[in-house]
Amino acid sequence: MVKVAVEESLTNVSEALKAKGYDVVMLKRESDAKDCDCCVVTGQDVNVMGIQDVVTQGSVIDARGLSADDICKEVEERIKH
Repeated sequence: MVKVAVEESLTNVSEALKAKGYDVVMLKRESDAKDCDCCVVTGQDVNVMGIQDVVTQGSVIDARGLSADDICKEVEERIKH
């Protein structure tokens, strides 16, 4: 089953992904992204220091400006590849 981590504030996205049969986990800290196929973030947390640590090999989707349906489509596209 495809596992998707979603930031807590994106409840509508979590519900939409669950309805499509995805295993959804809340993304509260870095370790929550481990072993996920995809992560959905709000894009509100800006990396001021420029540090980039790879926590997951999965895709990261920035939810800014996207509807829950748009994000579901994006998840589907990214897990195909």
